[in-house]
Amino acid sequence: MLKSMTGFGRAEHSVGDKTFLIDIKSLNGKQFDLQLKMPAFLKPFEFDIRRLLSEGLGRGTVDCSINLKETGNAKPVTINTGLAKTYYYPLAELAKELNLDASTILSTLVKLPEVITPTSETLTETEWAQFEQMMQTAIANLNEHRLDEGRSLKADLELRIENIRKQQAVVTELAPLRQTKIRENLTRLLEEKVGKDAYDDNRLEQELIYYIEKIDISEEQVRLNNHCDYFITVMNEDNAESKGKKLSFILQEIGREINTTGSKAYDSQIQKAVVLMKDELEKAKEQVLNVM
Repeated sequence: MLKSMTGFGRAEHSVGDKTFLIDIKSLNGKQFDLQLKMPAFLKPFEFDIRRLLSEGLGRGTVDCSINLKETGNAKPVTINTGLAKTYYYPLAELAKELNLDASTILSTLVKLPEVITPTSETLTETEWAQFEQMMQTAIANLNEHRLDEGRSLKADLELRIENIRKQQAVVTELAPLRQTKIRENLTRLLEEKVGKDAYDDNRLEQELIYYIEKIDISEEQVRLNNHCDYFITVMNEDNAESKGKKLSFILQEIGREINTTGSKAYDSQIQKAVVLMKDELEKAKEQVLNVM
């Protein structure tokens, strides 16, 4: 079971006389990176909100937006006159320079952030408990979406590993044939250069054994097969958390064996299979970046 870092969660609920809409979007990221937008009166709870998101989502680039739909009786408001003046003077100066009508500045000022705010706006302990439950609902929805995305990732990664195995089977079939090719090529070369009866067959056999041992790829093939098995095993573990980094490390080991096989190949058909394995490996690495 895999969980993707990509997902979306939403929750809408009334808390007291307020209706909140929470949207959470998550993308891949090495650590937990949060962008949080919320009404100013929730600032006292910002640490708790960040904690809920961090504990519930683990890691990823997260964008959380909390919007308020006011319901019930109207609340008294406060005008931040100091902030309004700070906004007004540069706006008035700009209107003068551009020969614009300054009479509309006031209607613009009241729409600017924090100029008009509710008086003594906050959440009671009971309301915070309800809001916290609403946050948990949005987080749960996002994690469910992550699991759905994880199933798609798992299917694609299984395909990439299967394709690597297919090319590995090609290499396994071709590898023994190299010995015959090497023997024939060296024999032909010696006969052409020094003559058929002018070289020592026993020395040739010794050199062939030394050379064939140097380019033997049987160990690399065994390790590659074991790494592929381990990769599938980790993907199928019940726990869906914290697999991305482990899978990434296994892919690095798979890549190391593929590269070594390529460096020892000395055969065009094996090199072709190695290139195809590398292509599948790169696709798998891109997908693993999205795994939790």
